[in-house]
Amino acid sequence: MASAAENRRGIIFMLAAMSLFVLNDTLMKLARQTYPAGQAIALRTAFAIVVGFGLVFLARESDRLAMTFRPRVLLRGVLEALSALTFGWSLGLLPLANITAINMASPLLIVALAVVLGMERVGWRRTTALTVGFIGVLFVVKPGAASFNSAALVALFSTFLVACRDLATRTIGDDVPSTVVSLTTTVLVGVAALAYGLTEQWLPVWRLETVYVALAAVLVTVGTFFIISAFRRTDVGVISQYRYAVIVFATLLGYFVWGDVPDLFAFLGIGLIVGSGLYAMHRQRVRPDSRLKLDRRPDPSKEAA
Repeated sequence: MASAAENRRGIIFMLAAMSLFVLNDTLMKLARQTYPAGQAIALRTAFAIVVGFGLVFLARESDRLAMTFRPRVLLRGVLEALSALTFGWSLGLLPLANITAINMASPLLIVALAVVLGMERVGWRRTTALTVGFIGVLFVVKPGAASFNSAALVALFSTFLVACRDLATRTIGDDVPSTVVSLTTTVLVGVAALAYGLTEQWLPVWRLETVYVALAAVLVTVGTFFIISAFRRTDVGVISQYRYAVIVFATLLGYFVWGDVPDLFAFLGIGLIVGSGLYAMHRQRVRPDSRLKLDRRPDPSKEAA
């Protein structure tokens, strides 16, 4: 169990990350109105790598760059790359508030995956909360409705990848700096975006949207550092609930930038997702015997000091 001070630090990092991520999503959605998904993400990565290296050297952790090649660090990067591509693709087709709400089901998926993998035990209360949360996702996605499309399914898959990514983050040894994990993630996202970009028709980059992408790169790089830091040496059940603040930000930005207002079913679904997620995290705190049992031993591929 983490100390109160460590959890407070994690909460601050989580709120900061969520604020930066929703601003990043807003800028990327604006860029996606012109750029195809692969090009938008690849351009953002080009700027983000520069920022990532800057963070590593500012933190004086360049001597630990070899830790990039640890299997668990690479695994997290691959999962992030896949989630970034799927999220970026669906971002151009769904309202910001709706895709954000779908993405916020990831804490529920973390618990569900932890149960399947034998990392955690869940009683009937949290089982009910998980069920209610997924019903909320269905309200937002609206399967069978005219508004349902492949983008919603891709957004759901992206959410599953985010849950896997966060679980993978918890298994990385504490000796690996967050700056190195973040930089590794950024590079792998860029590689995946370039590979996907081979299937697209890219556009000239001398346009306003490139400025949006450059600003998004700074936001997503710093946000990635914060989200990694939020999940390290903290209680995941305490920290995860604060990610729901992003739904409020996304709804407001979606309205002011695009005039999008979620309908009644979407609002109801958002409420069910948030409520069930908060209750599931509450039960995780009051039942210490059911906390995640993740292996956080040093990576066996650790470089010799």
